[in-house]
Amino acid sequence: MPSSTAEPTTPPTASPATGYRSLLRNREFAGLYAGFTLTVAASTLSGFALGSLVNHQTESPFLTAVSMYGATFATVLGALTLMSVADGNRPRRTLVTLQGASLVGVAAQAVPGVPLAVRFGLLLVLGFFQSLGTGARMGLLAEVVPTSTYALARSLMNITSGGTAILGYAIGAALLRHLGPQEVFVIAVALTGLGLGVVAATIRERSVRPARRPGLRRTWATNTALFSRKRQRVLLLNLWVPNGLIVGCEALFISYAPQHAGAFLAAGSAGMLLGDLAVGRLLTAAQRHRCAFALRLLLAAPYLLFAFQPPVPVVMAAVFVSGAGFAATLPLQEQLLALTPDPVRGQVQGVESAGRMTWQGIGAAIGGGVATYLTPGASIAALAVVSVAVTLASRACSGPDSERPPAVDAQ
Repeated sequence: MPSSTAEPTTPPTASPATGYRSLLRNREFAGLYAGFTLTVAASTLSGFALGSLVNHQTESPFLTAVSMYGATFATVLGALTLMSVADGNRPRRTLVTLQGASLVGVAAQAVPGVPLAVRFGLLLVLGFFQSLGTGARMGLLAEVVPTSTYALARSLMNITSGGTAILGYAIGAALLRHLGPQEVFVIAVALTGLGLGVVAATIRERSVRPARRPGLRRTWATNTALFSRKRQRVLLLNLWVPNGLIVGCEALFISYAPQHAGAFLAAGSAGMLLGDLAVGRLLTAAQRHRCAFALRLLLAAPYLLFAFQPPVPVVMAAVFVSGAGFAATLPLQEQLLALTPDPVRGQVQGVESAGRMTWQGIGAAIGGGVATYLTPGASIAALAVVSVAVTLASRACSGPDSERPPAVDAQ
């Protein structure tokens, strides 16, 4: 995720020295963490399998990119309609139900002979339920761990996401040399089901939340309050747009070099893992705040090398370095959490995640569309230029916002 330009006038204070092991001793956090890990593994395998299947059948850079990230388009529907369910008074039941719906969708992808049009429809359904599930999970996370360790918890989950993606892409590429996409989908179904079981067995129902009736009206009221504030708008812009454009670069890897796409994706995930580890574990909150802008630039700048068609080792190094820039998300998420009233944390974090995922889909679609007119390498470099420009422009136009956090309706 991109980093922030909406930097507060006073940097946050340093976080207490708390380690990952102490977090994992919390049974509920360990359950959320394990369920999240299994979900990422399943999503990585199924996305890579679907992208390979679509590329084989259509040889279209646009359709291949959209197939890998198409589920992200539907996340905005969740953010605009029912994201308030993330702050309901039965979050465990909500999360288990949504993960069950995702399991059904992944299982449907494993059915042989499904037409591509149906597969793309399933992607949209999955994206909708996954966006609501993310809001419910992040709302629970903000209650399961203290606010002072929230960035550390998100760092660990981001590291796990990167590490799991490394293994997922590498294993997915190896599996597809011996198995068909349908068999890989079956493995993804098993992982999704296991993640559902872990969450159901470890997370308790919350009794401290006020009774709230989620729905379209409440979702819109909270979103209106969220976007009425300049600081929140700029934070969300930087969490969404530059990040989405770089994901659009990654979506072109299969078209750029099909035989090396898995290695490129794994290199990017490795860089993300290292960046989140260093920024989340080794830096204080004030240090994260200070390095946020540099990390945003680091996210996009290495992709400019694609304009020169560099050799594979150089590409892998550039993608690895760029991956570390995704750690800029952590200081942005800390700032957004600090500006969010407790009763609507789940929805606000769900909106942030949904917008970020949606922009990843938009970035993939833009990249695929540009690649129909330019070479994949030139398209990747063009997206990187735009990402850098957005980061610079948003920093230049952002100013201090000394007003209080938005008065979001938490009734």
